Amino acid sequence: MMAGKGDEARTAPARPGWMRTLYQWHWISSALSLVGMLLFAVTGFTLNHAGDIESKPQVVQRTLQLPATLLPALTATSLRGEAPVPAALQAWLAREVDGDLARDGSIEWSEDELYMALPRPGGDAWLRVDRQAGAVEYERSDRGWLAYVNDLHKGRHAGRAWSLFIDVFAGACLVFCVTGLLILQQHAGRRPSTWPLVGAGLVLPALLALLLVH
Repeated sequence: MMAGKGDEARTAPARPGWMRTLYQWHWISSALSLVGMLLFAVTGFTLNHAGDIESKPQVVQRTLQLPATLLPALTATSLRGEAPVPAALQAWLAREVDGDLARDGSIEWSEDELYMALPRPGGDAWLRVDRQAGAVEYERSDRGWLAYVNDLHKGRHAGRAWSLFIDVFAGACLVFCVTGLLILQQHAGRRPSTWPLVGAGLVLPALLALLLVH
């Protein structure tokens, strides 16, 4: 009489505790890194073909005049080098020009002007304020959503929070790969192609780098 599936499940040997832990770490790390891995895989392709994907940046330019009440904040002699922007001036710039100016970018004070650089994923922005006349010049460029996700891939001007996410994501990917390798090792005896395929994944990029990358 043939044993049913229930009988097979009852007679199958139980996994050791360390194997259960290994599988648990593997599926948790895969769940944590799934969406990030898809994002980095797609943007890896788009970055590799960046020259084939045309992108025309959209540029916004504005000129404004600073209110007379804020001019004294510009003419303070103590504002030199990389001194922070006075709160009242920064609040006005963020409200009237660009909300991102509420966070400090690269700030440079000179005798004649205040200059703020605000690079961002997928674009760029800068602002210049004449310290004597109060004339404000602003320019923002946007290269589109594809440039945005490509810059996220590189961590370009994405801020501390995104940088921390990349670190956590890299750690989850490392756990996923190492636990996957250990699981492969457990099943390699029943799957003869395991190690040749793993070896091919190592040898192929190594040969390409050594022989064809200049």
